[in-house]
Amino acid sequence: IECHYFVHGGWMRDDGQLLKDVGRVRHIPAYIIHGRHDVVTPMSNAWDLAKCWPEAHLKVVEDAGHAFDEPGILHELVSAMEDFKRL
Repeated sequence: IECHYFVHGGWMRDDGQLLKDVGRVRHIPAYIIHGRHDVVTPMSNAWDLAKCWPEAHLKVVEDAGHAFDEPGILHELVSAMEDFKRL
């Protein structure tokens, strides 16, 4: 599934579509969770998205990289899901 998604460019028209069209989703509660030491996706991507989507909660995990199952990332993901349960 992941391969299929990336082969089709995430179904985005261009590389900047998410930032350009973020207004379409700003009403949706969101968390941006990013590991400080992520070498796959630059930290600047999270900062840029957070600047365009001030309603989203940016969580930078200082002792984590890219993997969802690193303890700090996993903690923030579970915390975000707990918050979503209260919506």
